[in-house]
Amino acid sequence: MELKRNKKTWWAGFLAGLALLAFLGLPAACQDTGPPDQVPVQILAINDFHGHISPDQQVNGRPVGGAPVLAAYLKKAQQDFAGPSFIASAGDLIGASPPDSALLQDEPAVMFMNLLGNDKCSGKDRANPSCNLVATVGNHEFDEGMGELRRLLDGGNSPQGPFLENPWQGARFPSVVANVVRADTHKPLFPPYVIKKVDGLPIAFIGAVLKGTRDMVIPSHVAGLRFLDEAKAINSYIPELKKQGVRTIIVLLHQGGKQRAYEGPTRPGDNVSGAVKRILWNLDDEVDVVISGHTHAFTNALIRNSHGKEMLVTQAWAYGRAFADIKLAISRASKDVVSKSATIVTAWADTGAGLTPDPAVAEMVRAAEAKVAPLTQRQIATTAGDITRSQDAAGESALGNLIADAQRKAMGTDFAFMNMGGIRGGLAAGKVTWGELYTIQPFNNCLVRMELTGQQIYDLLNQQFPAGPARSRMLQVSGLTYTWDNKVPPPGRIVEVRQDGKPIDKAATYTVTANSFLAEGGDKFSVFKLGANKVAGPTDLKALVDYLQSLPQPVNAKIDGRIERLN
Repeated sequence: MELKRNKKTWWAGFLAGLALLAFLGLPAACQDTGPPDQVPVQILAINDFHGHISPDQQVNGRPVGGAPVLAAYLKKAQQDFAGPSFIASAGDLIGASPPDSALLQDEPAVMFMNLLGNDKCSGKDRANPSCNLVATVGNHEFDEGMGELRRLLDGGNSPQGPFLENPWQGARFPSVVANVVRADTHKPLFPPYVIKKVDGLPIAFIGAVLKGTRDMVIPSHVAGLRFLDEAKAINSYIPELKKQGVRTIIVLLHQGGKQRAYEGPTRPGDNVSGAVKRILWNLDDEVDVVISGHTHAFTNALIRNSHGKEMLVTQAWAYGRAFADIKLAISRASKDVVSKSATIVTAWADTGAGLTPDPAVAEMVRAAEAKVAPLTQRQIATTAGDITRSQDAAGESALGNLIADAQRKAMGTDFAFMNMGGIRGGLAAGKVTWGELYTIQPFNNCLVRMELTGQQIYDLLNQQFPAGPARSRMLQVSGLTYTWDNKVPPPGRIVEVRQDGKPIDKAATYTVTANSFLAEGGDKFSVFKLGANKVAGPTDLKALVDYLQSLPQPVNAKIDGRIERLN
């Protein structure tokens, strides 16, 4: 009788083990799970996807990315790992997207993420500890305001919809943000963290977006919100996580830095620069991994905080070109991470997993492309050569000139100013389609005519050069030329502003065009908020389409000396 009971117990345990492996999507044999006192965990991380569902990226002349290819890589990486796996997004999953996602209110980008989820992920139970997905928000998630962001995540048809899913069900994954609170109640806008369970061990994912988000979004779209210091907000939740027995803590941070790229596992040393260093320096010792974003760059490093605690920090470029494959070992005794390493993997479309794109994701992408094709494939103009957003040493861009000219003509003003952050791509030589122009200017900002004095124009141009280590924010201009001196400290770098070759009168009043983002003081250009007699006009995209159609074909644009730099 005792032998039968033991056999039954053994057989039940064996079947339970098979069931666990099946749930994790792992083969039932040949699993190297590491030391028995440790649990292996994989995190596959993307950042700054920006709705690039279609294959539109190259690296060294080779095709990469597109949602079906990226999904194939992520699923293959999960299959090859002998343990549980999570997929994380470090912000800007949506926003500033190509038209096949943006014209459908970025629902396809969210659908892509949903299709990566396991059967425990659902819109009704986003905090399910067994769901393999988690995300934070980036600054671009706020591009259309909180109402649209809530609709996109929580469900409900857009006024422009329905699109591919009717009714729209929303996200099947949690979005966690610790440092965005309502100004009136100081309560978090989103759950600050989510706790996942792995073989009985808890893992917390805490989210944060850069505290400067307010300066990167139309101010009215984030009215009533406060963006707190990233590290302080993250650290404030560590004590309550520890009380819940959580010792493994992963941060999804939409802020980053830059590092010289390399292949293979994390190397010793730290040659990372950028804002992420300040945040990491101030993080609590309990943080183990920081998955970063925002700078669209490479990071794979071990960086120490102010107490000498080493944290693994990753960032996998942008637009679905790559992902971070992070591998952890967690001690069953301490519940904490005992080893950590990562590899930034390029999602090549011409080799490996990229040769067999994920069929479910591919079907969704084809449906999105077909939905928008009648509009996006319409030819608008032709170009004689490439017109790029690249800036010269003075800060001038050929494409920036073209766009500023279009906006000045649309509003009939003396001058026009365009922010480089609103120019999201370039124009290749040859046929120009409406879809390409949308990709370049995807925000649908209205143009605003206003009046500024000559002195205010000097003050405005000086705001391009913030004091301290912050990068210059060069405006593209039309109707004027100016000279600035690199040796003069801010805020007095503007030497002379000219109209038709003659200095402008600081006491005179001039008419000016800017997009609605700038007109509300975006990018810290507060002088625009002082503009008088403001009048709204067409969208920036319509102005560009109309202007290109009015020009002799093929269109040519170049850097022509509108901005002159001394020293």
